Amino acid sequence: TEIKSIYDEGKMTIVQDVAYPNQNRSHFRSTDIWTSGSPADEFWTTGWLGKYFDNRYPGYPEGYPSADCPDPFALSISSSVSETCQGISANFSLALNDPFGISPLTESEETPVPDSPYGRELEFLRNTIEQSNAYAENISEAADKGNNLSDQYSDNNQLAQKFKTIALLMSGGLKTKIYVANLGGFDTHAFQAEPGETNTGVHADLIGTISEAVSAFQDDLKQLGLEEKVITMTFSEFGRRIRSNGNNGTDHGTAAPMMLFGSCINPGFIGESPELPENPTVQDGVPMQFDFRSVYGSILMDWFE
Repeated sequence: TEIKSIYDEGKMTIVQDVAYPNQNRSHFRSTDIWTSGSPADEFWTTGWLGKYFDNRYPGYPEGYPSADCPDPFALSISSSVSETCQGISANFSLALNDPFGISPLTESEETPVPDSPYGRELEFLRNTIEQSNAYAENISEAADKGNNLSDQYSDNNQLAQKFKTIALLMSGGLKTKIYVANLGGFDTHAFQAEPGETNTGVHADLIGTISEAVSAFQDDLKQLGLEEKVITMTFSEFGRRIRSNGNNGTDHGTAAPMMLFGSCINPGFIGESPELPENPTVQDGVPMQFDFRSVYGSILMDWFE
């Protein structure tokens, strides 16, 4: 119901049937493709947002943070950095769970390093620790200055709590451009829905989690005066198959919708509702209408200019 309210307010776009040619149904490989932006038959070592940052800030991480760029370029609200932000030399994101619980990393003595592969790796490690500590100070300062005004965040909604952290840091003045938050559990091979009750089951609960979290986040952004500065986009590595399996679930499929939220987007639906065959086989997935890279391209061109 919360997502429906956002849609009715003209702050939601749904892109139908997004995938890529020659869909790979492996979690690991398809995640690589979605995070890198690569074709299905090519293996890239950089993320699509990492490429964006590499083009704008060549040489990273050398020389950062700087007076012009004092804050992290991206934050992963997680225990690990996001592969979407992997650049040529380093990942442009920092992993963060609690902005109030950051402890500085121990910096070693500045002893000379040998001119060898070991020495170069040691120097990279030292620079990374020094850089992380500098960024951590700015993150902590932004958290102390920040505020959350919405009362909709549920303590039992892990995604909502991640959005709460993001809104807090934005309101505190952190100039980070990209925030990545993850929600697992969509690999619904079993109990995706109760028989005959599509509004119950694992999938309904997960959509409810997203619905509540996004609603709280949008409410917070509006009250904080940040609504026109933020766009939110969902993605996953693939959709589910059309035909259910024997466990009231579905297996790895092909295309799925992407949802975008914000006050500055063109609301509504992009694409047609998928036409499903009357008697799908157990292998059939929803066919692709849009290549996911065209959605990424629109974000880069129309939002980041």
